[in-house]
Amino acid sequence: MNLDQILSNIHPVEKELGKIARGHLDNLTKPPGSLGRLEEFARKLIMIYENKIPDSLKKVIFVFAGDHGVAEEGVSAYPSEVTRQMVLNILSGGAGINVLAKHAGAEILVVDIGIKNNLKNSKGLVTKKVVPGTKNMRKNPALTRNEAARCIEVGIDLARKYAQPGHYLLGVGEMGIGNTTPSSAITAVLTGKPVSEVTGKGTGISESTWKNKIRVIEDAISFNSPNRSDPLDVLAKVGGTEIGGIAGMVIGAAANKIPVVIDGFISTAGAFIAYCLEPKTKDYMFASHNSVEAGHRALLEKMQLRPILNLDLRLGEGTGSALAMFIIEAGLKIYKEMATFKEAGVSEKTPAS
Repeated sequence: MNLDQILSNIHPVEKELGKIARGHLDNLTKPPGSLGRLEEFARKLIMIYENKIPDSLKKVIFVFAGDHGVAEEGVSAYPSEVTRQMVLNILSGGAGINVLAKHAGAEILVVDIGIKNNLKNSKGLVTKKVVPGTKNMRKNPALTRNEAARCIEVGIDLARKYAQPGHYLLGVGEMGIGNTTPSSAITAVLTGKPVSEVTGKGTGISESTWKNKIRVIEDAISFNSPNRSDPLDVLAKVGGTEIGGIAGMVIGAAANKIPVVIDGFISTAGAFIAYCLEPKTKDYMFASHNSVEAGHRALLEKMQLRPILNLDLRLGEGTGSALAMFIIEAGLKIYKEMATFKEAGVSEKTPAS
């Protein structure tokens, strides 16, 4: 099935089910709406699941990993080999995402979609390499159009695979030194905002490196002339493999009616590519948090997605997704496990009140 066919299979959630879910929530032993956004999360899950409520949420976080040729332009505080080193750290259980995923009860799978060097087979590693790193987008298109499409296909195929065994909540994260640079480029092109307004300091770069980063992005956009009306062209010319994989995961989740939790800026850039290809994908997304990256808020505002958390996070890896999963699941537990007024023998609010 080609991408256009998959996109045509994405349908909006059934809003009527949200009204039914609200009626049940208002019948629980609490004032209506008193659990705030937990009730919102429960309603959204009921609409996505089409009222087929799972006994428990099976959760898996996909950490898409890829290297970036533009890192040679000095846009990051870390050398590109750190991508591979951090992937190995995740696979050995020593990263922030490992700690928070364990807390949330989520499985972690690292997807090598574009790391420079090959990795040995390891538990938790999924090898789906499209290219061994992107080209330097300041001097060349980061990917060919075919390579960008293949990255999206990887994400779609993984979402489809994990729809079968019953993973009811997917999360996305990433690892790739230099990847806030293509994310800022994508944001500038697709939102029309100036590069300086959507470019942050990533891993903690200095003021002079930040100014260089802005110049590099502006040069890349000028050199490649990505077509704003063609998200695949934007992904190919100024994007990254992991960003494409995340876009595909969001598309695949929506096509299979599975909710997907989006991590920070880079993950949201991927989600925004998916949204630009098919806006109905938004119905299946949860925005985990609002990071300190300048472009992140611009993307969330464009999609009208309200983040769940605001904790000044900027690590990536899927850490925000893991934290948000814990809270999303709490909303579903309230819906399923809390007693109604009738069940508890508690008097409801009087009509005149």
